[in-house]
Amino acid sequence: MFLLDPSMILELALLGIGIGFIAGLLGIGGGMMMVPFLMYFLNQLETPADITLKMAIATAMSTIVFTSISSVYAHHKKQAVRWDLVKGLAPGIVIGSFISSVGVFSIFKGTTLAYFFEGFVFFSATQLFINKKPKPSRQMPQSPGMVLAGSTIGFMSGLVGAGGGFISVPFMVWCNVSIRNAVATSAALGFPIALANAFGYVASGWALEGRPLGSIGFIWIPGVVLIAMCSVLTAPLGVKVAHILPVKQLSRIFALVLYALSIYMLYQTITQN
Repeated sequence: MFLLDPSMILELALLGIGIGFIAGLLGIGGGMMMVPFLMYFLNQLETPADITLKMAIATAMSTIVFTSISSVYAHHKKQAVRWDLVKGLAPGIVIGSFISSVGVFSIFKGTTLAYFFEGFVFFSATQLFINKKPKPSRQMPQSPGMVLAGSTIGFMSGLVGAGGGFISVPFMVWCNVSIRNAVATSAALGFPIALANAFGYVASGWALEGRPLGSIGFIWIPGVVLIAMCSVLTAPLGVKVAHILPVKQLSRIFALVLYALSIYMLYQTITQN
């Protein structure tokens, strides 16, 4: 595919298999987990250093368009998706995603937001790990609050190339949505997040120079195709496991993933500045 080395094709396929399972299990697109691997592949293709990270983020996010479809279908068959929440959060998600991917993504260089985000992810992981119960009276916000929450999820996702589960799942659990419903609903939210951001990455990187063969804007198409082809096969398996595991165990698995992401992002922020 676009003259890729056979070993790279195999490695991308294996990455897709693992990401698909994680996406189904935890309701996350796996975007941030893909970024370091995609940076490695893009470096192998001699992509300019100043655009490698951005292309890795954009490519990772674009794969979630396909992974989320497979994952949410499996969750929907188990009647776990809260479509009322998807309907309420989706408009804000599209707005936040476009603002992030079309404008801020191409110019953002500061570290203040990165440190804040890392702290937020770490805090959310701790809340899930210790299984702190939210106030029984707390509920998901009404329409204006839903739009604001969706905008925040979409905006943050566009900056780091994630499907939004790292924010949406803790947020919904905090609002007394069960962890299984939160994971399933987050999988459904991954589609509008990824689709809106993908269009934004194409628009903001349309005139980009030095891209590897087969790229459109910031998106490396061969990577998207190979990862997506394999991830859609294993996402339903992750969903099956998610509905077997005890709720407390599922919460702690999600928390450990969030801890790993926050530590990785902190390391990246420190070493790159």
